[in-house]
Amino acid sequence: MRRGNAARKGTFNFGTFYGKYGMFFLLAIIFVVVSLFVPGFFARQNLTNILRQIAVVTILGFGVEFVIILGHINVALGSEIALIGCVSCMVMVAAQDSIGVGLALVLSILAALALGAAIGAVNGYIITKFDIPAFIMTLAVTTVARGTALLVTGGKPVSGMAEPYKVIGQGYVGLVPISVIILAVLFAVCWVILNKTTFGRHLFAVGGNSSAAEASGIKSKNVVRKAFLLDGMMAAIAGVLFMSRMGTAQPSAGVAYEFDAITACVVGGTSLAGGSGTVTGTLIGAIIVGIINNSQNLLGISAYWQQIVKGLIILIAVIVDVVTKRAAAKAR
Repeated sequence: MRRGNAARKGTFNFGTFYGKYGMFFLLAIIFVVVSLFVPGFFARQNLTNILRQIAVVTILGFGVEFVIILGHINVALGSEIALIGCVSCMVMVAAQDSIGVGLALVLSILAALALGAAIGAVNGYIITKFDIPAFIMTLAVTTVARGTALLVTGGKPVSGMAEPYKVIGQGYVGLVPISVIILAVLFAVCWVILNKTTFGRHLFAVGGNSSAAEASGIKSKNVVRKAFLLDGMMAAIAGVLFMSRMGTAQPSAGVAYEFDAITACVVGGTSLAGGSGTVTGTLIGAIIVGIINNSQNLLGISAYWQQIVKGLIILIAVIVDVVTKRAAAKAR
């Protein structure tokens, strides 16, 4: 019996191995491929651009990961960052001359966080109160948020923000973009939430088996509401960062950003079925997606083909997730 147990412990299992290390090997393979076939990829400016470009998507990914771990989804992220970013810029422009640039900057960021939290709270409340599928709820929010962004701006870009607002997305501390510093801080915060808090444990418990979680005393509806609240606040930060980097608020901006964020999560190992996911995985998934997008741009590949590639990436990632979970289950 002992020998049998030892043999089983020593047996290689692809599902378990890929779940732990697959994304790192995938990242390494992609680095090797692009180094061979994409000229100029390793130029410092290009690598810096990749990090700046993935900051918004990764922050959105951190937020939606809380939701996906529960087995839910948010397809309204692109519209949310458009609405939140536009409102934030409008507050900045309206207040910077009357109360000063510094206070206006703080007020604009607080307005974004409040709006993001409100959207997340409404999403979570309606989904749990009326038992509406998250996909349907956030699909409705997609249209409402985009329409509201167009309404409050009159369909026109918002410009005239003072320089400190633009510095958030465009500035540097030494050689490091401020957006990357914000990303690093949020990575640490989300890692702590998922791995070192009671809420994080409840998140995985509800996502893995909501009935068992309820039986153990966990209030699953509260967990879902908190997850959407966090998702909304991450969308708020991403919205400010996005508009700041652009230097102007576009009510039509952010299209398909929810797709990139969800792709980053899935490529990074977060299961769409719920119950599993890591912040590290989402970060690596976002880097992988960012490298693929950047490489296609450097090679001059058509935007139409790029959309096809993105779709195939998420399809393959889901298939791999299903296969590896089956392999791990057989091993157990």
